[in-house]
Amino acid sequence: MASVNKVILVGNCGRDPEIRYLPSGQAVANVSIATSSRRKDKNTGESIEDTQWHRVTFYDRLAEIAGEYLKKGRPAYIEGRLKYGKYTDQAGVEKNTVDIIATELQLLGGREGMGGPGDGDDGGQRRAAPAARPSAPAPARTAPAARPASGFDDMDDDIPF
Repeated sequence: MASVNKVILVGNCGRDPEIRYLPSGQAVANVSIATSSRRKDKNTGESIEDTQWHRVTFYDRLAEIAGEYLKKGRPAYIEGRLKYGKYTDQAGVEKNTVDIIATELQLLGGREGMGGPGDGDDGGQRRAAPAARPSAPAPARTAPAARPASGFDDMDDDIPF
C-alpha cells in the first residue's frame, strides 16, 4: 500500500537561514517558520492568536536559494515531508524532534531585498523547483496557425479512440 508524508506551510520566516556545508560539499540550510491561526474565545469573545513554530531544513540547491532569498519576517510557501528524531540533551534527558525536510520553496510578498531594476519582473514571487526533479527546457513558442472555418478540418485522423 502506498503512503504519503507531505507537509504544506504558508508562514513567516522567524530568523535568517543558517547555512552550512557538509564534508561532501552538500549545502544545508535551517530556518524557523511561524504559522498562525485565530479563533474567538467562547467565554470572552476575545480573538486569540495561536502561533506554531516549525523547524525546516533545506538541502542542496534549495538550501542555497533559501539562504540567498529567505530572510527574517519574509512570507513563504514551503512543501516537504516530516522527519522525526530523538536526541539526548546535556542534562541526559531524551528529547523528541520534528523537522520538515523541504522539497519546494516559493517566496511570497513584495520584492524587498530581491535585487534592483532589470532583474526580471516576476510579480514578487520566486519559485525554486525541487532539487530531485530536473527542469525540462521550455518548448519554443510559435505563432498559432490559422484555423479553418469549420471545426472538423483541423482534427487529427490518428486519434486512437
